[in-house]
Amino acid sequence: MSFSIRLARSEEALALPALERSAAQAFCSVPNLAQLAKGDVLPVATHLASIAQATCWVAIDGHGRAVGFLTAQRYGHDLHIQEMSVMLAAQGQGLGRRLLMVACDHAQVAGLLRVTLTTFVAVPWNAPFYARAGFCIIPPPMLDQRLAALLREEENSLAGGARCAMQYNLAQRG
Repeated sequence: MSFSIRLARSEEALALPALERSAAQAFCSVPNLAQLAKGDVLPVATHLASIAQATCWVAIDGHGRAVGFLTAQRYGHDLHIQEMSVMLAAQGQGLGRRLLMVACDHAQVAGLLRVTLTTFVAVPWNAPFYARAGFCIIPPPMLDQRLAALLREEENSLAGGARCAMQYNLAQRG
């Protein structure tokens, strides 16, 4: 099946939490993180704010249905990925990588310096996935205040797995 990536529309924001819940079902295969399959998702208001900033993209299938999204927020010279999710049935088809590259392209065109995110260190479709896409783990002493605070908050609320912050340096992009 063919897929396209485009900016999300405000009327699509209501559907994004369900996509995130579907994607989270993959955590059922990770014993100490299975509770995330039933956990909180980003609020619709967060998606709407990113849509208003033109920093929310959706993956659309051949039938015009959203099957994945990436929601990001600009912070100074960074584009921070708040959530990237691909519904469980559409995973493994390269949509996450395509969403990620669209966000990185946008950030580079906007003159930003890096793309950041936080994720689980050892979950295969988390830090290892982002590392294959060119992201690097930011060592704790090198974290800025925003990322350090975000990691502390996540470590408190997402017990069961080590988290890290990662960055994609746009200056090194070819």
